[in-house]
Amino acid sequence: MRVVLTVPDFDDAVAFYRDALGLEQLADWSGEDGRVILLDAGHAMLELFDERQAESVDRIEAGRRVSGPVRIALEVDDLDGTVQRLIAAGATAEAEPVVPPWGGRNARLRAPDGMQLTLFDESA
Repeated sequence: MRVVLTVPDFDDAVAFYRDALGLEQLADWSGEDGRVILLDAGHAMLELFDERQAESVDRIEAGRRVSGPVRIALEVDDLDGTVQRLIAAGATAEAEPVVPPWGGRNARLRAPDGMQLTLFDESA
């Protein structure tokens, strides 16, 4: 599965997702019709929430309802270091990292393009 983000500033998005977050670039298919790169985000799963569950997770991770219909959750090895690196690259922390009821540690950020991100470390 691939998630496709159409972003208002391609260069800023590449700097954030590839360079700051560290997603490996697999391909560059840019051409006359536009710019596109493929980044490796690991194994993909599709998680479906109803509105009540989305409200519950937002409340746990961010203290209030903040996400829209799409939120990207990425597993990271160094939660605190990744959060600091992404904030330096233009992300906004929605709240301090939390230990959710299901375990691990989660941090909620808003990427410079507005996408809601949950970073999680299940080893914590």
